[in-house]
This record gives sequence, C-alpha cells and structure tokens, in this order.
Amino acid sequence: MLIRPLLSTHRLFILIVLLCLQITAGAIPAGKKDSVITMPFGENNMILYSLTTGTYDVVFNGRKTITGAYAVCKGKTEMTSTGDAVRTCTFSTRTVHDRVARYEITTERNGLRMQQVFNLYGSKNYFLTTMSVIGREVAANYMSPLITENVVFDEKGDNRALYVPFDNDMWARFNAHPLQQANFTGSEVTAIYNNDTYKGMVIGSVVQNAWKTGVAVKANGKHSFSVSAYGGFADSNITHDKIPHGLVTTTDSTCDSPMMMVGMFADWRNGMEQYAGNNRWQGTPGYWKKGTPVGWNSWGAIQNKITLDKAKCVIGFFADSCKGFRNSRGELYIDLDSFWDNMVKGGLNGDVSELKQFVAYCKSKGFKPGIYWAPFTDWGKHDCKMEGSNYTYAQAWLKQNGKPVEVDGAYALDATHPGTKARIAFFLGRMKALGFKMIKIDFLGHGALECDRFYDSTVTTGMQAYHMGMKSVTKALDNKMLVYAAISPTMATAPYVHMRRIACDAFSAIDNTEYTLNSTGYGWWQSHLYNFVDADHVVFNRESEGANRARLASALVTGTLITGDDFGTPGPWSNVAKHLLQNKALLNVIKDGRSFRPVEANTGNKGVELFVKTGYYEVYFAAFNFSNVPRTFTLPLSRLTSQLGPVITAIDLLDNTSDKWGDTIKITIPPADARIYLLKPDLMHAK
Repeated sequence: MLIRPLLSTHRLFILIVLLCLQITAGAIPAGKKDSVITMPFGENNMILYSLTTGTYDVVFNGRKTITGAYAVCKGKTEMTSTGDAVRTCTFSTRTVHDRVARYEITTERNGLRMQQVFNLYGSKNYFLTTMSVIGREVAANYMSPLITENVVFDEKGDNRALYVPFDNDMWARFNAHPLQQANFTGSEVTAIYNNDTYKGMVIGSVVQNAWKTGVAVKANGKHSFSVSAYGGFADSNITHDKIPHGLVTTTDSTCDSPMMMVGMFADWRNGMEQYAGNNRWQGTPGYWKKGTPVGWNSWGAIQNKITLDKAKCVIGFFADSCKGFRNSRGELYIDLDSFWDNMVKGGLNGDVSELKQFVAYCKSKGFKPGIYWAPFTDWGKHDCKMEGSNYTYAQAWLKQNGKPVEVDGAYALDATHPGTKARIAFFLGRMKALGFKMIKIDFLGHGALECDRFYDSTVTTGMQAYHMGMKSVTKALDNKMLVYAAISPTMATAPYVHMRRIACDAFSAIDNTEYTLNSTGYGWWQSHLYNFVDADHVVFNRESEGANRARLASALVTGTLITGDDFGTPGPWSNVAKHLLQNKALLNVIKDGRSFRPVEANTGNKGVELFVKTGYYEVYFAAFNFSNVPRTFTLPLSRLTSQLGPVITAIDLLDNTSDKWGDTIKITIPPADARIYLLKPDLMHAK
C-alpha cells in the first residue's frame, strides 16, 4: 500500500501505533517440524518456546536454567500446553514499546483454547507470565503457567530455598531450607539463592485477587530441583482450609491463572524487593505521608485488664516521664487492643462515655488514640443478632463441609454476607465518630477461608471473598485512620492497610525476639509492599538488660516501634523505657520506616542474626545473639557496604561507644543481647 504524502492527523496516529506494535504471528500443528520462538529480555536472557511440544526453556545470563516448563489447568475440564498431535499452536507478538514485549502462545485442542502470555522487559532480568483457558465449562481450581521438573542452580557454596508462610498466624515461621534438602510448598513466592554470593532466583505471584498461590519446590539432586507455581493452594495447616480451593471463572467462558514473576538477580534481596514492588501497584489506602508510627499497645502487658484508669496512667507516663518518645513529627499513638469493651456498657450503641473520655484525654496530651477490631470473626459462637443488621451471626457463619469453621477460637464470618458488611459499617462508623485515629484490625485470615458456598454467588474463592470484605473495611474507614493489620494474609492485605505486623504475639523474652527476627529476616521485603511493617509490641518487663536491648533492636530493624509494658504501674520496665525509648539516635534508625536486610540468610527456621540497612547518608548494622553463651561474628566489611571506604567508624547506638573497623569485622555479642551500629567513613582514611 502506498502512503500518500499528506495524511490526516488521525490516520497518521493510527499508522504510528501500528508501526510501534510490530505485530507478528505464526502457527504450526503439533507433530510437524519443531518451531522455536525466541523471546529475549534483560541482559543475555531469553525464553525458548517450542510450538511443537508446548514447553519452554528459560536462559538466564547465557545459561539454560529452566528446562521443559509447561502450563496446566485442572477443574471442570483439564488442559495442558504439552500434548499429542491433536493440537494446534499459534503465536503472536506485540512490542508495546521498546522496553516491553508481549508474547501470546495459543494452543487449541478439543474445542478449548489455552493462551499463555509472557511479558518481557528489555531492561529487567525477570518476566511475568500468566495463562487463560477459553471455552465451555472452564472453571478451574488449579492453574499453573509454570511447571518444570528441571531447574538448575549450581552456584558454589550455601544454596537455599525459601519457604514463605501464607500468613503470620499461629507463630508461623519462614524456613531457608538447604536446597539439596528442599521439599515443601510455600505460599505466593519463593527465592532460590546462594547465601555466599547472594545470587538468586525469585518465583512468585504478582496478583492475589482470586487465587491463593502455592509454590512447590522439591530437590532432584545437589543442584537441580522441580518447581510448580500454581493457583489453587489450600492446606489445613498453612491456609487453614479443610476443603479444596474454590473454582475460578474470570468470565462465563474464560478462566485466568495468577500472574507469576520469574527472575534471576545478582542479589536475591534486590529480587525480593522488586517482587514486593511489583505487587504494590495494586495500591494501598493511600501512601502514608506522615512520620513512621511509634506508640503503645495495651496487649503487651495489660491485655484483658485494660480500664480507663489504666489507660490514662499510661498516657500520663508518656506525657510526663517519657517525653522524648515520639516520631519525627512529634506523634505518638496510644492503642487500645482487645478488651477495650471493658470501657463500654451495652455495646457501641450503649454507654460509651469512658471511650469518649479516653479519646479526649489522649488528644489533650497531643497523642493519637487507637482501637482494635476483628471484622471477620465471631468470638461468641452463638446465634444472636449481628450489630447494625437484621441478620443473625449463624446466618453469616462461613462453612466448610457443612460446619462452621473455627480458627484461633473464633468462628469465621462470610465476608460477602450482607450481615457481615453491615456489621463492619456499624462498628467502624462508630469508631470513626468517637474520634479514633488508628485501628488495629486482626484475624483477617478468617475472611480469606474457602467456603462451601458464599452468600454472594458470584464469589467462589476465599481470596475473592477476602477482597470484597476488605473493600467493605476500606469504604467504612474512608481513609480517616492509620490502618494496622495484625494476623493477616501476607500478600493480599497490602492494598488495604498502611502497616502490617511481621509476626504474631511476641512479648519480652529473648526467644520471642528470635521468633520475630525469623519473620523480619526472611520477610523484610514486606516493607516495600506496605508503608510499614512492625515487630509487634516491645515488652521489657523484668528481663535482663541485654534481652531488653535485643527486643528493642528487633523493632528497629523491622522498621517501627510499638511498645507494650504497663507503664501505669511502677516497675523496672519504666526506667528501661525512659533510657531506651528516648534515645534520639535509636529513634533515627526508624525515621525512614524501612526494614533492615539480612546479611546472612542461612539460619533455616530460626531468627536471622545479622542485618544491614543502607540509607542515603548512613549505613546501619545490627547483630543479635539469641543463645545463652557469647557469640562471635567475623565477616568482611564488604558484606555490609562498599561505599564508606576501607576503614570505618562504628558507633554502638545502645551504649554510645565507637570503634574502628577495617576490611574484616570481628565482634562478640554477650548472651541474649544485641548491638546496633551506625557506620560512618573514618575521616583519617577518607580519600
């Protein structure tokens, strides 16, 4: 076709778009001469897709890493990308612009179409892949765009495979398995990495709007393993489901799998942070523009004995005796946890005068009042009217195998039920009207459970129900509070809250600190998914000086600081708080709200001991000893930083001493203790 010298603006625009898309297509029937589609991305990486076999290989940095990967769908119908001669395979390519290419591979068999999609980035060493099945009765409860029996990771040294739990309930732990012993199914994401070189692969779901994703890893030998990354993960221990995952249909004739990210990184920690960032595009209630949250929560020590008088005494302590404990904007949150209803007579429609007094007294001292609630639980477990509605609790109970589901001692509520939604609007509306500025929402995983049949018939999976329920929470709060998630699904909660607890109910003992730092050490990347993650209430109680330092430091490396002692009652914890919580140098550590990274991520299911955080102008290093004997760490300075020069000054922020460190660092941490250092260039050796 000849192009005329003169074109209208509209026609010229269409022509430019067509030229930019560069659409190509091809087809080959199975059983014919092999045709391999090459899809380049990043630096010397490519996917090699065989239209004949329906499998693909992935080359990272010039080396074939994944071999024979394929896609599978199971449900009302079953289909696989591999197969026999009765299939036809076609492909098309669209270059959206010079940095993003989209490849679509379509396999047709027996009236069904499977479409595999690969989104590739010219400057990124990862790709995104998903799949769809199109046809009649394609509802599925298992879909995987990536199954392979052979992934090679043969770095010399300490190779690990990371198990990630679904949530932070029941003291769940991460586990950095030795790769040659790996045999697990984790939730949403895994990392295969070398602890010595940091090189590693990340495989994980990017969208959690319908599916719970499982990532199964099983060692085949010293350097190879199989992987299945699939939607449809339901497990009685990990996701707390006693029935299979629900069937998913995107439309009447289409079912889409989760989208998976697959990448290789020079530093797996960068890869996990990239993974978190790729998930964050789904949005949050709004980027938190205020300071890093610091404050106090009543569950740390007072728990079910909370009263107005006790709460006022705690407020008085921070107002009069601990004036330096504030964030960078001078803010402090005072949060009433469970049993705040000790201050209420007749429910939130009854006498709430004491709650009003608490809010007023808190604000009179310049503090922000917080409260607690669990939107998807019924702790009473008896049939009575739901607040704010004409429904009863029994009508809204979520059921599996015909019976109400009990987790953590509470019945789960169907998040799609109008009674549940009305109850959410009632409670959160009243809490807003009372003047609370923060809310800790808990036991959110109850809303993500699979169900025999949801009230809303368009909802068929626990994750779909969870998003519907959390949207009800978000609508009711109307962005009027700092939203803090406690027990909750790790990934799917991110679009709805500002802050998430990294672990579950840690108090004062050193083993509580160790447990917390298992989650922070292997889940630090969540601070790139949420505005903040939190180490739970820091309780000093009557612990040793070292254990108190470690408990505080565990919060600082996680990124925020919520304390929890009964500061209305005199005790040794008050003096510890005055000394540690008012240390400006320590409070500066959390000014940016970011978690530290692990330095050595080879502790299995135990807490990480060494952490580092690099900011714009400073480097922080933290070391922990969870044992009852001294612990000596020796490591090269290059494991922490290369930007400060060959000799640095290390300032111990817990005792305000300093030391000179050269190429090799050697420090000894006393039993059940910790150190946290600010690292600066040594001026005598600066260039």
